[in-house]
Parts: sequence; structure tokens; C-alpha cells
Amino acid sequence: MNRMLEELVLLAGQCQCGHRHYDIPIERIVIGRDAFRQLVAYLRHKRYERVALVADERTFAAARESLCDELENESIHYTVCLVQPDENGDVIADERSIVQVLLETPNNADVLIAVGAGTIHDITRFSSCKMKIPFISVPTAPSVDGFTSMGAPLIIRGMKQTIQVQAPIAVFAHTDVLHRAPRAMIAAGFGDMAAKYTSLADWQFAHWMADEPYCPLVHQLTEQSLKTCVDHIDDIANGSEQGIRVLMDALLQSGIAMLLMGQSYSASGAEHHLSHYWEMEFLRRNKRQVLHGAKVGVSTPIVIEHYQRLLLPLLNGLEKRSESVHEEIWGRFKANAAAIRMQLESLPSPSRVRAMLEKVGEAALPEQLGIDPPLVERSLQEAHRLRPNRFTMLYFLNEWILEK
Repeated sequence: MNRMLEELVLLAGQCQCGHRHYDIPIERIVIGRDAFRQLVAYLRHKRYERVALVADERTFAAARESLCDELENESIHYTVCLVQPDENGDVIADERSIVQVLLETPNNADVLIAVGAGTIHDITRFSSCKMKIPFISVPTAPSVDGFTSMGAPLIIRGMKQTIQVQAPIAVFAHTDVLHRAPRAMIAAGFGDMAAKYTSLADWQFAHWMADEPYCPLVHQLTEQSLKTCVDHIDDIANGSEQGIRVLMDALLQSGIAMLLMGQSYSASGAEHHLSHYWEMEFLRRNKRQVLHGAKVGVSTPIVIEHYQRLLLPLLNGLEKRSESVHEEIWGRFKANAAAIRMQLESLPSPSRVRAMLEKVGEAALPEQLGIDPPLVERSLQEAHRLRPNRFTMLYFLNEWILEK
């Protein structure tokens, strides 16, 4: 992975897309059975003497024995903040969790270490930025692609908001810990990667239609990560060492691609907006939460089906524009019609995506996650408003076509 980092820095420096590429602050990525030993060596190298671990009860239990033994063997002083769950037993990246971390972290801490999956990383990422200290990533499951990104999706006053803060300075993933992760979290990691089918399509569409920043290199890196996972789906489904390694590598690379762009364009489109909408609704209903990767995995074939059903007929009737549709928007749609059609037709069928999800042990239908049809339909009409500055195909359909 460290060689990959060096190659990405070189490629980003040579990229001619015309858009700014952000520096990669990640100094080291270690995936292996000696990851925690190398973490301790890294802490010594950085002269960090006061370390604060952020975890929840389950993630700390997953890494505690091997991680704390290494820290104690080298006499590294550490404190532990176990983020408390809500009344449903869910750890939520919200104001309450953030305040807990800020209150329980010693004022003289040199570094925070996120020991957990996506939620713990989002809480730590935001908290460390506010405290003006770095953080180190210790994933306990290959469940999301946000470990290496700088975005923190948070629930603020019941609303989902993604705030750009900071990336980790290093990642240390112990393969034994990853291998022992619940199968549902491994499946969720594959679901998060499968979501790139629609996120990449939405991103390219946004570039054509609204001049949103676009980079072929970042697109290629993300697409390559997705393809690698699909090519190794049997290994991932079997939970083999190679499968876990492939999935973790892909998730980290997807996160680094976001980091280069400074935004989540490549990895988060309408499928993520549906997922965030469902998450907020579950909070309102006081229902147990569903893994992020499970939600975006299920939402991906829904979005593909929705796009192909509504946009392909629209492309067949380009001369039948309603006068209420903005002329410039429709002109761009017509000018890029061939490319949009090719993009839609190149997406895998919804049934194929669902078959892949089922193969890795993931839910394939929203009702399997407790998401009822009325909520799905409402999210298809309203979820795009969660990020009104993101010009997805869902935004285009709802704001420019279906309401006209």
C-alpha cells in the first residue's frame, strides 16, 4: 500500500484534468499481522507520548488484546474513550458522541486513534480536527471506504451532513482483526464498493450537465477498486484471507481517490443520498440502524432501475421538450445524449447487482433491511435535496423533469 501511495502522488502530480488535487497526508498504510507492532513503532517515530483511543465497546473488544498489549509493552501511555450507544444500542456519529469524545480526551493528547469501523472514524475525524491534533486509523472491519477520506458524514440535529475535515496521517489494519469481523460488516464493505456503479455514473453526468469538477484519474482509481472486488467476489464471499485483503485494499484506494479530489464525488451519488434519507427516517422512528454499506448496496440496483426506466425513454424523445424545462439544461442533455445513453446501458442490470450482494451474504432488497416501499418511493422523490449542490441524475429528474 505504501508503494501505491507513492505512485498515486506521482500520478496526481502529472494529472492534466485541470482541477486541484489535494495533498495526501497519509504517511503510512500497513495491512498485516504485524500492523499493531508497526503502529507502536510509528508512534515512537512521531514521538507521540500521550495517545487517546476512540472506540465503542464492540470494536475495542475486537482489537483490545493485541493492540493494548503492544502499547503496554512499549510503555506508551494511552486513554480510552468508549463512545456510548443510544437507547437502541446504536453508536451514532452525532453531537452527543462528538461531545463525549471532546470531553473525555485529555487536553494534552498528542494523537487520537480511531479503533473501529465507519462511525467511529467519522466521530474521531471530526473531533481530532476540532482539537487540532492528528488521528490514526485502525479499522476493525473492512466495511466502508471512508477510512482514508477527509469527509465526516454526521447527524446534526437529525439531519445528515457531510463535513470536510481531515484524513488520517496513517492506517494500521491488523488482518487477524479484519478476518474476525462479523460477516455482515464484510458484506457491507462489498456493498459500499458496489455503490460505485451509480456514484461514478452520477459524477460523470454532473460534469456533463453542471460542470462539476471531474478527474479521469480519480474515476479510474475508483473504477479499478470496484472491478477488483467484483473479480474477487468468490474470495470475499468465502471470507478468505485474500478476499479480505482485496476488499480492504479497494476500500482504502477508493477513500484515497476521494481524498485527492477533496470531495466524495467519485464514491457518493444518489445511492448514498437514499441511504442517508433512510438513516434519518430510522432515527425519527427510533428504529435500530442498518449498516451503511448494506443500505447503499441495496439502494444501488434501485437507482439503476429508476434511471434506466425514466431516462432512456427521455433520451428517445429529445425533440419533445416541455417548454417549462430550462433551455440550457435541455441543451446540455441533448448535446451529451449519446454519452448518457452509453453510460446508462453500460450499468449492470439491477438483477446482477442483487445477485452479487446475495453472493457475499448481503441483503438485496430494501424490505430485508426493514425499509418499506413507501419510504423507498419517498426517498426517490426527496433524497436528492440532502445535497442540493450535487447534480445527480436523481436531482435532474426531480428538479427538472418530473416536477415540470
